Amino acid sequence: MLGMMLASLFAISIVFTAVPNILWFVLWLIAKCFHYSMPYAPFGWTAFGLVAFAWIVLAYGYFFGRFKLDINRWDYSHKDIPAEFDGYKIVHISDLHLSTFDDSPKQLKRFVDSINAQNPDLVCFTGDLVSLGVEEAEPYVETLKQIKAKDGIASILGNHDFIIYRHRRDTTFSRENAVARLDSLQRNTLGWHLLRNDNFTIERNGQKITIIGVDNKNCSNQGFRTIDMGDLPKAMQGTDGFRILLTHDPSHWRGEVVRQTDIPLSLCGHTHAAQIKLFGWTPASWTFTDTDGRYDEGDQTMYINVGLGCTLPVRIGANAEITVITLKKI
Repeated sequence: MLGMMLASLFAISIVFTAVPNILWFVLWLIAKCFHYSMPYAPFGWTAFGLVAFAWIVLAYGYFFGRFKLDINRWDYSHKDIPAEFDGYKIVHISDLHLSTFDDSPKQLKRFVDSINAQNPDLVCFTGDLVSLGVEEAEPYVETLKQIKAKDGIASILGNHDFIIYRHRRDTTFSRENAVARLDSLQRNTLGWHLLRNDNFTIERNGQKITIIGVDNKNCSNQGFRTIDMGDLPKAMQGTDGFRILLTHDPSHWRGEVVRQTDIPLSLCGHTHAAQIKLFGWTPASWTFTDTDGRYDEGDQTMYINVGLGCTLPVRIGANAEITVITLKKI
C-alpha cells in the first residue's frame, strides 16, 4: 500500500509540476513574439505549491483518513416486514479490499470489533473482498472468522472478486480457479452464506425474510472496466416474504430492480464515493448516477455503503463505513 501511495504521489507531482511549466512556456513564446518578457517565478511557485498541497492532502488521507470509521445508523420501515422481524438489526459492510490492511492489520481487527459491537442479527457483505487475488484474503482468515451475527454473514462477489484487474503475464494463472478459491474461502473456511445468484431464508416463528444475492451486475457501463455475471431472475426463484437484495454495483438497482421487481430493499457498494467527499460532494458523481447513502424510488430503497477498504490507499472525507439498519414494521 505504501508503494502504491508513493507511486501515486510521484505521478501527481509530475502532473502538477508540468502544467504550470507548460503554461509558462507557451506564454513565454507568445510574449517573445511581441518582445515582452514573461517572468517564471509565479509559475514556479505555483508548481511548488500544488505539489506541496498534494503531498500534504494525500499524506493525511493515507496516515489518518484511510482508517477513520463512520457508523451510520438508520431505521428502515416497510409494511411488509413481518412482525417477528420488527427491530431486526442488519449490519451492512462492503468493499474490504483486504490488501488495504497489509501495513496495519490491527485496523481490520478494529473494524471487526466495531461490527460485533453492534450486536447484529445479520451481517451483509456486498462484495470486493480482494482487489487483485485471493491470496490477499488468506492472512486475514482468522480475523474475518471473528465477525459474529445471530444469523451469520451473507455475502456476494463484486467486480474485483472476479480477479479481472490482474495482469495475465503468468501463463499458469487461471481466473476461474482463482474465483473458485475465493468462493471456497468464503463458504467453507469462513462459513459465510455466499450467494451467487441464489437466496436463503431466515425464519422466526413461522415468519420469514429472504436474502437474495447476485454476482456483480453492471447495467450502465458506469465506472472502470467491470464484469456482468449477475442473474437476478435466477436468484429470485422460489422466494417469497419480505426480500432484501445484495448487489454490488448500484447501477443494477436502476437497471433491473426499480419498477421491474417488488424487492423493497437493496444493499450495494462499489463506488467508495471515490474515497473523497467534501461538503457533501464526491467526484464519484462524475461517474456514477448514485454515489453513496440512501436512495428511494416509490416503495423501493437502495443503500450504498462506501466500504471499509481502499483501492488507492487514501480516504479524504469519505470515511470507511459500517451501516446499521434496523427493520421496523409499520
